Amino acid sequence: MLNIGRSRSQPRATRAMSLGGMDYVDPKRKGNYFGKILLAAALTTLCIIMIKRSPSLNSPSPFSIREPGVTHVLVTGGAGYIGSHAALRLLKDNYRVTIVDNLSRGNLGAVRVLQNLFSEPGRLQFIYADLGDPKSVDKIFSENKFDAVMHFAAVAYVGESTMYPLKYYHNITSNTLLVVENMAKYGVKTLIYSSTCATYGEPEKMPITEETEQHPINPYGKAKKMAEDIIIDFSKNSKMAVMILRYFNVIGSDPEGRLGEAPRPELREHGRISGACFDAARSITSGLKVKGTDYKTPDGTCIRDYIDVTDLVDAHVKALQKAEPGKVGIYNVGTGKGRSVKEFVDACKKATGVDIKVDYLPRRPGDYAEVYSDPTKIRVELNWTAQHTDLEKSLQVAWKWQKYHRDGYGIASAI
Repeated sequence: MLNIGRSRSQPRATRAMSLGGMDYVDPKRKGNYFGKILLAAALTTLCIIMIKRSPSLNSPSPFSIREPGVTHVLVTGGAGYIGSHAALRLLKDNYRVTIVDNLSRGNLGAVRVLQNLFSEPGRLQFIYADLGDPKSVDKIFSENKFDAVMHFAAVAYVGESTMYPLKYYHNITSNTLLVVENMAKYGVKTLIYSSTCATYGEPEKMPITEETEQHPINPYGKAKKMAEDIIIDFSKNSKMAVMILRYFNVIGSDPEGRLGEAPRPELREHGRISGACFDAARSITSGLKVKGTDYKTPDGTCIRDYIDVTDLVDAHVKALQKAEPGKVGIYNVGTGKGRSVKEFVDACKKATGVDIKVDYLPRRPGDYAEVYSDPTKIRVELNWTAQHTDLEKSLQVAWKWQKYHRDGYGIASAI
């Protein structure tokens, strides 16, 4: 015990004595030594208490807890064309959103736009991860509390799928299996699945209803159908609420010009016809290549049902609101009207004001002549109807974004 009542004019020298080859410290020096240890321990304890009381370190992430009145949606592929537009709509409607994307097809620039628009804590988080990695997927679900999943993430080009079929089965079918397994493991109750009219193949009768038999003719459609089958089989013994939306051909962009379509340059050959038209209009490519002019259609080119992305994401929100535990809803998302490729090109020329050069080439493997939807079921059950059905106007909106974003979201926006 230190005696603070006495003082010395000359401090006593500290002496060390040797005992059996060991240094023996003077007891008074020993007491001073342990006093310093106790003081350091007390300060450390105080620091720990202060750190624990710090709100930034003590409070759990809002994404890791469930809050009454807040619906937290995981948007896989949320950096992509459709996924980013869906995330924008969800955020505008006050949902909490987590985007997961490996940026192999998506754009970090789209995520940055959303982060700038919705910067408040607890609104939006982005996780860079690959849904093909089981450990990463488990970590995402274990560290976050999701109420629903909108599963967009997928490679999605018919032509590419015929060249690299295994890539498509891995990316679409296997990854969907991992997502559903982790939803079941961590109690996520609602799935909105992004599927495609390519699962129908080339039906003999038009328009396509949800009862039309599925006979896909390319790996993209086959992989999507396999994923659907997995989801439907699982749902038979589950209380999960499931909505499967089969898209037709998506066009357009955000009417307010915040988001648009910016495919990888190396994928232009496989991309959507709208992107190909805009590239030709901007002289990025020498012209537009139309593949197939000998189909059994009025003008010989393929007929498709073009659905505006704004309408498409509206269908997702309505599906999320109407999803019921233990039930599976399957819906076609289209306008109900088919347009030929030649009609589309004419509309694109008018929308851009450019007389686009068109080269007509042989058919593309895996394509089908005519596909358009019967949207009766989604209109009756979800109260959804396509509102943006003027092809030229949808292309005008998308073209405006393209003109102001000549490099997409920027060179550094994609990894």
